[in-house]
Amino acid sequence: MPSVVNRWSGDPAPPGLLRALAAHDAGPWRDAPVVFLHETGSTNDVALQAAAAGAPDGSSVLARMQTAGRGRRGRTWQSPAGAGLYFSVIVRPPAAALGAQPGAASDQPGPATLLTLMAAVAVVDAIAAVTGLAPTIKWPNDLIVERGREAGRGRWDRRKLAGILAEGALASGELQQVVIGIGVNLAPGAYPPEVAAVATSLEAELGRPVDGFEVFAACRAALARESVSLFAGGSADLLARWRRAAPSSVGARVAWHDGDRRLSGVTAGLSDTGALLVTPDDGGPRVALVAGDVEWD
Repeated sequence: MPSVVNRWSGDPAPPGLLRALAAHDAGPWRDAPVVFLHETGSTNDVALQAAAAGAPDGSSVLARMQTAGRGRRGRTWQSPAGAGLYFSVIVRPPAAALGAQPGAASDQPGPATLLTLMAAVAVVDAIAAVTGLAPTIKWPNDLIVERGREAGRGRWDRRKLAGILAEGALASGELQQVVIGIGVNLAPGAYPPEVAAVATSLEAELGRPVDGFEVFAACRAALARESVSLFAGGSADLLARWRRAAPSSVGARVAWHDGDRRLSGVTAGLSDTGALLVTPDDGGPRVALVAGDVEWD
């Protein structure tokens, strides 16, 4: 069982958290510290500071509430108390896994470049195991619930359930560790009215409350298993599982910007380096999207 510690301004751990951690074996992360906070600015910021201070692989920061939670491209992640699950995990890839950095020229990516994909697969599996709900993945870092096409509009009704933000820490220009931040909507209060049309929660989908500590402990254990597999050379298996969990990565209409041009096309799968492949409507060659915003139909 991990040490739930009063470090890095940690608060005493609730009994429910201790029970959940005991019930979900995190394998190589079993003894890694878990820091519980009633309130913090951002669990990623706390974890990045802890990583810089030498916190071991698998160390986790869990908060009931964030006052400065963030998603991709600096967007705000709504984080009210008790309505969501907000946590970050420190991953220290072995040196052999760091040969191919994000953006480096390589035919095959180093496993460290696939950590966001790995986290998505792990969280999908954990949520399914604890709740029975099987969310799908929307590239690059969202877990969604697909409700089919909206009546009268023809658009897919995809509701965001969770988001993932991976941030690397560099030293002398080299990646030393990655902090993976994860936010899961537990109840409708986790999102404001203006995003209610595009968000959902575990409680809304299941019609009952869900124990957030159980979901956290299951996610932590799944992340530990998946990281071991990935760094042992399991990127091909990870990519195959990600593709199975991401039906919108093939055959969905999307739009994106290339400079000042707005382009559109149909998704054509995930490349072996984690890029979203798109067949453009203008008849041009297949495009590999690696960053930026994608609008989904």
